[in-house]
Amino acid sequence: MAERTHTHLPQARSLVFVAAAIVFTAARLAGQQAAAPAEWEDFTKLFDRSVDRDGIVGAAVEMVRDGRRVSHHEHGFADQGDHRLVTEQTLFHYASITKTLTAIAVMQLRDRGRLSLDDRVTQYIPELRQVRNPYGSMDAITIRMLLSHSAGFQDPTWPYKQGKPWEPFEPTTWAQLVAMMPYQELLFAPGSRYGYSNPGFIYLARIIEQLSGDSWETYVQKNLFAPLGLTRSYFGTTPYYLAADRSHSYTVTLDAAGHELLRDNGADFDPGITIPNGGWNAPLSDLSTYLAFLTNATRGNADTQRRFDTVLKHSSLEEMWRPLYSTLAAAQTQADWSESMGLSFFVLRRGETTLVGHTGHQADFSAFIYLNPQSRDAVAAAFNTERDLPPRSEPSAFETIREAALKLIE
Repeated sequence: MAERTHTHLPQARSLVFVAAAIVFTAARLAGQQAAAPAEWEDFTKLFDRSVDRDGIVGAAVEMVRDGRRVSHHEHGFADQGDHRLVTEQTLFHYASITKTLTAIAVMQLRDRGRLSLDDRVTQYIPELRQVRNPYGSMDAITIRMLLSHSAGFQDPTWPYKQGKPWEPFEPTTWAQLVAMMPYQELLFAPGSRYGYSNPGFIYLARIIEQLSGDSWETYVQKNLFAPLGLTRSYFGTTPYYLAADRSHSYTVTLDAAGHELLRDNGADFDPGITIPNGGWNAPLSDLSTYLAFLTNATRGNADTQRRFDTVLKHSSLEEMWRPLYSTLAAAQTQADWSESMGLSFFVLRRGETTLVGHTGHQADFSAFIYLNPQSRDAVAAAFNTERDLPPRSEPSAFETIREAALKLIE
């Protein structure tokens, strides 16, 4: 008997929604012909000088204004060995910027009534009761504390590195993290201050997986990437059809004679179980779409507003940008908080202007995104090289370019 085919209506609606998102993205990018800011030429000259001074093999930067990618600049090589230049299509790794995806996923579940930010984390991850807490019960830690890096957990996910060639880059399974828990201790009282923590976002990912029934990667693909039209964003190994655009990463180090040496680390690496705190790969053009969403750059289009609201209402994003803890130990009062932490986003106060964003450093890739919620200006940059050398007195290329980029959107 011939097989009968039919269309499942919810799936069809989903496909239509995704197709509309892709059309929206293509139309938006096609219409980005607005003039670059007056400072852009000087900025790109500084960009190139700084990249070359630090021996960075390849880098790219873009500026987004009211959802439009108004300026972009590429410099150097995505693959120096093959003389493949960085282009608009080059795929970089965004490291800890990924944490903002995890946080948005948590807020989606909060807005759907699946969790509260004040839920005890041990309600979902009872294994955490094995961690030593000299300040009280582990039951005191909440989802809000994980999102704001105030739970007291250590910074690195894998704190036992000795530089041995057989060591994994990061732990690869949940069982490895659980096995470490009895031998770890909170660094400060939960909720008392800021202390950046990578494992905290793996714990958040476990909560997302429990409530959704999907792996973290699948959840983000279905609930963020698809509706926003981020069609070239992915996690883990680069898909074969994107491999030609993937950047290698590089390390500048010293040889035995003390001369600088450039090491090619290849295109892909295994982030293990740490993907929810640092696994996003994409071209900068996908980041411009993400920044359009973050700035709610709908330009009065009702369909775009519905699409953005389907991912997360802007009021919930604004909630994520409220300062909760100073990131600067010397800051005594909130008036001194020139940099603070909200719910996974860093908040910078620059005079009368407030900027929001995140940086990322992993596997010798580095990147940043920042946005001005009032003007809807935003910048994003990505670099494929890190210097494994003694620190210098002058700012690094990353720091120099970041500071200049912030001035563009103040």
